[in-house]
Amino acid sequence: MANAIWVLGNGQLGAMLAHAGKPLALDVKPIDIMAPPAEQLPMQASDIVTAEREQWPESALSLQLSQHPQFINSSVFGRLADRFTQKSLLDELKVATAPWQLVDDSVSEQTLHQTYGDRVLLKRRTGGYDGRGQHWLKQAEATSIPADWRNEAIAEQAINFDEEVSLVGARTHDGRCVFYPLTLNLHQDGILMASIAPLPRLAAFQAEAEQMLSTIMHGLEYVGVMAMECFRVGDKLLVNELAPRVHNSGHWTQAGCHIDQFQLHLRALADLAVMTPQVNFQCVMVNLIGVDYDARWLSLQNAELFWYDKEVRPGRKVGHLNLSVTEPQLLADSIAKLQQWMPSQYQAPLAWILQHYQG
Repeated sequence: MANAIWVLGNGQLGAMLAHAGKPLALDVKPIDIMAPPAEQLPMQASDIVTAEREQWPESALSLQLSQHPQFINSSVFGRLADRFTQKSLLDELKVATAPWQLVDDSVSEQTLHQTYGDRVLLKRRTGGYDGRGQHWLKQAEATSIPADWRNEAIAEQAINFDEEVSLVGARTHDGRCVFYPLTLNLHQDGILMASIAPLPRLAAFQAEAEQMLSTIMHGLEYVGVMAMECFRVGDKLLVNELAPRVHNSGHWTQAGCHIDQFQLHLRALADLAVMTPQVNFQCVMVNLIGVDYDARWLSLQNAELFWYDKEVRPGRKVGHLNLSVTEPQLLADSIAKLQQWMPSQYQAPLAWILQHYQG
């Protein structure tokens, strides 16, 4: 067993990995790579390195971590952090995704509209998440390609999807894959607001999704948890984005499964026993975005609160609530209270939960 598992990054994902390591007797050490200490870390050859994010600033400390011989998936993070190389990988593996191309110097707005239609989504190759780093080209409004986005962005066809789903799975060192049920997600202004899993009606897409994510993880020789966000268009799935790490849409597993995504990731990295996660009950996850701590959340009978202890800012993820759906009326009562306590931007997501949780 590894002496320690170091995590590039000490945000909420790193903190939850550290928490998940304790019952497994794993010493998980999240490291602040945004304001790193000057001294070298006391790393051992048998230590393992992982990351809670796809990109990090270069420093003596981040180099020590990222160049460690046991940095699992070291070649994967950069490849998936760049949307150009991520999309190229999907095409190479013949995994369905939205039609796309690089926005290079030769591309014009006219040619993009001719190829993809009157609405084209530009995405920065790196750095954009939670709705940032995106720009719409709308033919009716004659919007243009930002000058500094050329060669730094891809263009995607706008997808009129029916809904957004994600699959979280893991691959072991010997190439075995296990998966959680598909999760139904709601985004608002590009930020995940709520997730529901499992849903019986999504079971029809489970095999297709598992085949897609298996193909990707095998192609990368990936080890650990990976998340695949998809659009459902009719009876087909299109991959939107990949995350080589534990993921926001997998937070429901902390309440709903006997092995959550954080423990699963650590088990796979440390080459411990990896079992197919058992789902104990349906769960609803509500992201807490830019809202102040409210002790009333703790009074909800079916709620587990995860508060990240971060400065509250607009649009910032500061925590999440997992609501166990053991009884429909209990969920309805909790949602009714949240509708009274939460600000206006939560009214639509909370209504969405009541509409969809029964599937």
